[in-house]
Amino acid sequence: MNYYSSNFKLGILGGGQLGRMLLTETQKFDIHTCILENSKDAPCAQIANEFTVGNWSDYDAVYNFGKTVDLLTIEIEHINIKALLQLEKEGLTIYPQPKVLQIIQNKGFQKDFYAKNGIPTANYKRFTNKEALQKATLNYPCIWKTDTFGYDGTGVKKLNSIQDVDLLPNVSCIVEEIIPFKNELAVIVARNSSGEIKTYPVVEMEFHSEANQVEYVLCPARISKEVAEKAQKVALQVANAFKHVGLLAVELFQTENDEILVNEVAPRPHNSGHFSIEGSYTNQFEQHIRAILNLPLGDTENKVASVMVNLVGKENHVGNVHYKNMNDILKLKGVTPHIYGKKITKPFRKMGHVTVADKDINQARKIAEIVKNTISVISK
Repeated sequence: MNYYSSNFKLGILGGGQLGRMLLTETQKFDIHTCILENSKDAPCAQIANEFTVGNWSDYDAVYNFGKTVDLLTIEIEHINIKALLQLEKEGLTIYPQPKVLQIIQNKGFQKDFYAKNGIPTANYKRFTNKEALQKATLNYPCIWKTDTFGYDGTGVKKLNSIQDVDLLPNVSCIVEEIIPFKNELAVIVARNSSGEIKTYPVVEMEFHSEANQVEYVLCPARISKEVAEKAQKVALQVANAFKHVGLLAVELFQTENDEILVNEVAPRPHNSGHFSIEGSYTNQFEQHIRAILNLPLGDTENKVASVMVNLVGKENHVGNVHYKNMNDILKLKGVTPHIYGKKITKPFRKMGHVTVADKDINQARKIAEIVKNTISVISK
C-alpha cells in the first residue's frame, strides 16, 4: 500500500502529547492523520489533518471513527475495547491488536499473563472489591494498584496497615509485595507484523517521591553490561509473549540481587522513550509508525547519551501556563525543550519535557538537574 502523499488515512485514538509527537513523524512521511480526542483543545487539535471531538472510551464514538480510517492505532490504552474488537472483526487493521490491549488495560490480567508465560514479576494477589481486600490477610507494607485506569502514579498506593485499606475506593485491584530494588529500568521494544523486532538501550528512571511520576530518564542506564543484557532479554520475553505490533514499553525493577522483574507495560510510545528524539538514530515515534505500517524498523542505537527531564505543573498553580526561566535553560549545553501545547497548568500535570544531550551521561545528568531547578511551570 502507498502510505505517502496518498489517500491512505491513519487513525489515532487520543490527541495528547504522545499523539502530538507522533504527528511530527507522520508529517515527515506525509501520511494523512485523523485524531479522535475528548477535548477540542488537545495538543493534536491544531496539527492533525482531521480532528474529531469524541470520547475514546465510548463504543459508538470509537466504532464510527474507526469506519473512516484505513488503519487504527493509539496513543492511550484506556479505550473502548468492544468497539475495537468489532472493527477488527469487520476487517479494520488495528495495532497494537485489541486482544493485546485487552490484557494490558487491566493490571490483574497483566499479572496473570506474566504468571502464565513464566515472566518474572512481583508476587501478587487479586481482589474483586474492597470488602474482599478488607477480609484478606496482607503482609504490610505492600503496594495496592487499581485494576484499570491507573497512570502516572494515579491508582497506586503503599499500604502500611489495615487503616490504609479502609481509605481505598471500592474497585477491583491487585496487591503486590514490595520489591527492594536498586533501580527502576525500562526497555522500549518495537515489533512489526512481519515479526522483525528491535529493542532500544535500557534506560534508568528516577521518580518524584511525592507525585510518583518519572522525573528523569537516563539513557544509557548506569548499570553493568550483564544487567543491561538481562533487562533486554526479559523485555524481549514479554514482547514475544504478547506478539504485539507497534511499541511496547516494558518497565522493570533491578533487585538488590540484580534480578530483573517486570513491573508493568505500556503498548505505545512512552515517557521512558522521549530521550530518543534527540538521543537515537530512530526515535520511538518514527519507530511506532514504521512498526504499525510494517516498514523496516529503524536503528535503535544511541547517537549520544541523553537525560530527559519532565516538565510538570508546579504545586498550588492552576491556570494559564507560563514557563518561567525558559531563556536560562536554553543557554545550557545540549538542551532541547519540548512543549506539549497545553494552555492550562495544574499541579504535576505533564506540560512538556527537556532533553539534555552530552557525550557523558553523568554530565548530562548534572545539567538536567540544573534544568529542573531553573525552569518553573507556573500559572500567570
